[in-house]
Amino acid sequence: MLDHISLQAADPAASASFYDRVLAPLGGKRLMEFGQVIGWGATQPRFWIGPVTTQGAVRELHVAFAAADRAQVRAFFEAAVAAGAEVLHEPRAWPEYHLAYYGAFVRDPDGNNVEAVCHRPE
Repeated sequence: MLDHISLQAADPAASASFYDRVLAPLGGKRLMEFGQVIGWGATQPRFWIGPVTTQGAVRELHVAFAAADRAQVRAFFEAAVAAGAEVLHEPRAWPEYHLAYYGAFVRDPDGNNVEAVCHRPE
C-alpha cells in the first residue's frame, strides 16, 4: 500500500551515512539525491530523508525494513551497532506478533525506532 516514506533529519549527512550502512545488508542503496534530500531502494527510491522543514524538534517515528531472511536481520543489526546506533532490541523471534516474526530494533541518529524484520521461519 505504501509507495514511499520520508523522514526529517536534524543532520542529513549523519543520517545518510547511517542509512548507507544499515540498508546495504538489506539490498538497499542510495539511488537519488536532491541536495540534502536522499532516497534509497533496491530499484527505485522508497525510503527518503531530508532536512527538518517544520517547526519544533524531530518526532520519533517507527519504520520497519523488510529482510529476506534472518541473516539479513542480523547483518542490519551489526551494521547499525557499528554505526553507533542505540540498541533497542537485539535480533530475536517475536512470537507475540506471529510465529515466524524475527526482528531487530535500533535508534537512528534522530531517535527514530528503526527495525529490520523477516516474516519467514528459519
